[in-house]
Amino acid sequence: MFPDGTPDMQSLLEQAAIMQQQLIDAQAQLSEARIEGTAGGGAVKATVSGTGDLVGLIIDPSVCDPADVDMLADLVLAAVHDAAANAERLAAERMGELTGGLDDASAAPGQLGF
Repeated sequence: MFPDGTPDMQSLLEQAAIMQQQLIDAQAQLSEARIEGTAGGGAVKATVSGTGDLVGLIIDPSVCDPADVDMLADLVLAAVHDAAANAERLAAERMGELTGGLDDASAAPGQLGF
């Protein structure tokens, strides 16, 4: 800021460029992160990226009952939702570090679409 109270635009632009690069870096780290969620005491494990994409699913054969396919579907959904919630928490934490705790809707839980 200049002595007369006028903001130093060059300094503001430099700070904005630094924050933008930090955001890009954080988003890249999140896309590479792998977060697990489980259901049925670990019988079903879902893995999502930090951006919420489902990248893995492991199902213990003991829960594959042809007579109760609905239970298996429920377990898969629960594991995927658990993994997505864990990914959203991680994203909110990482973005919160960049914004200094500012109320930023882009980092709010629920923004990954799950």
